[in-house]
Amino acid sequence: MARKKLIAGNWKMNGLLADGIDLAKNVAGGVKAMGKPQCEFLVCPPFTLLTSVKKALRGAKVALGAQDCHMAEKGAHTGDISPLMLKDLGCSYVILGHSERRADHGETDAIVADKAVAAHKAGLKTVICIGETLEQREAGKAVEICRNQILGSVPADSTAVDTVIAYEPVWAIGTGKVPTTQDVEEVHLAVRKVLAQKLGKSTAGKMRILYGGSVKPSNAKELLSLPDVDGALIGGASLKAEDFLAIAKNSEC
Repeated sequence: MARKKLIAGNWKMNGLLADGIDLAKNVAGGVKAMGKPQCEFLVCPPFTLLTSVKKALRGAKVALGAQDCHMAEKGAHTGDISPLMLKDLGCSYVILGHSERRADHGETDAIVADKAVAAHKAGLKTVICIGETLEQREAGKAVEICRNQILGSVPADSTAVDTVIAYEPVWAIGTGKVPTTQDVEEVHLAVRKVLAQKLGKSTAGKMRILYGGSVKPSNAKELLSLPDVDGALIGGASLKAEDFLAIAKNSEC
């Protein structure tokens, strides 16, 4: 089943105002220059840049997303931001369950699922992240870990319209290390199978599963040509417009 690739940039905690605007303008210009690209594009800047980046992207077919949200619509949650607030700012996506959130903030699968429910209710699409550590990979538990994260983090009523899965092996994020194509293919196929068990075969067949972890222009074609890889969640390379756009072009977008 044909699934339109999604090329997503996670800027993480990077970018002051001038740099963020400049990066967004360059991404927007590059996407416009592609004419009618075969991929969808998404950028997820820090909260502080959302409004400015939205303006800089005007006229380009690039969606705006956030990097996290709370599960409540409002309330006494100092320092947090609700999915309704993100929707109000013009976001259409939100990343949830990134390994850095799971590790740095102790987020569990249940917390990620609650956030996803709230995000969907607010009209946001979610990019739900899963992935194993190096220790888990070496113990032969990569598929088991990812399977359990899918079962615990993805709401039971998720659809291919409101949910994207991103497989990011923790040990490959920002390290320059990349799993073999066989390893990536094995996990993506296993993820699609567990999605079929949880959500139904039809939904699983339509749902996009991204790969993330040291994706760069030189390896994008090999990774994104795999049958169950439907795009990329890009970290460091998304901070340079030329690299972000080159990944898309090398992926035949």
